[in-house]
Amino acid sequence: MRRHWSLLATASRYALIGHARNRFAMLLVVVYIPVWIALAYVTIPDQPAPFRLRATGEVLSPPGNHLTQITGALNAVTLIAGFMMFAATFTGGAFDRRLAMAGYPRYHLVLAKLCALTLVCGAIAAYATVVVELAWPPEQPLLLAAALFCAALTYGALGVVFGSVLRREVEGMFAILMISVLDVALQNPLSSSGSDSAVVRFLPTYGAVQASMSAAFSDVSAVQGLVTQLLWLIGAAAAGFLVFRRRTRNALAPERKPRTVPVPSGSASAEDTGGQPLPARHAPPAERRVRPN
Repeated sequence: MRRHWSLLATASRYALIGHARNRFAMLLVVVYIPVWIALAYVTIPDQPAPFRLRATGEVLSPPGNHLTQITGALNAVTLIAGFMMFAATFTGGAFDRRLAMAGYPRYHLVLAKLCALTLVCGAIAAYATVVVELAWPPEQPLLLAAALFCAALTYGALGVVFGSVLRREVEGMFAILMISVLDVALQNPLSSSGSDSAVVRFLPTYGAVQASMSAAFSDVSAVQGLVTQLLWLIGAAAAGFLVFRRRTRNALAPERKPRTVPVPSGSASAEDTGGQPLPARHAPPAERRVRPN
């Protein structure tokens, strides 16, 4: 048991060091989240924006700038978590493959990435919740932080999938950006008239959006939204583990066993000859030695 904890701790330390070296992601966390939320609060009108929350059936009418702040916080945490996990998986893929081929357990490598992802997403979600509370107090701040945390975890797992499947860094960044923008924009009542459509239930952050809206503007808990988000998280994590296992597999062909030549039924065996060697006609021809000129 101590050996397993040691392997997990070592892999987790290297994963956290890899995230800490991504200075651009750290800059996004510190600057992008408060700038996004502050701009939404200042530029968007504070007129009421009524919409029906599918998770609870309530009709809410929050100010438009508050509503945009919640969707902006969701968009920010998903983008940052997805970018960080994609960059870590994309750049560290060769190192993970060498570790796996050298005998390092894959389960410990995956659990280490999950531990690092959990710590990073927890810090991002807590930071975004604090920034929102500086502008106005949400009704249920703990539920809001949990919704942001689950959304960030889901996109972090998707970042692992894209980092293991895609071959170019630009492709992964573009995929995460477009999926996150479309995902959140289609669920924002200010930017989409079909935010209460049945189609949005299949989007990756549907559960997190429902839970965060309820946490921000209502005193009714929408825990079922978190349950829906956990289903997306489990699916993304399972896909990430499968592609990671495939990417770190041993690509060397298995060693072939030497072929045995069957002895003809009419030939004499070693017992028939009394342990003596077979005659020359039954032995394989000797290799010809070529003398150098």
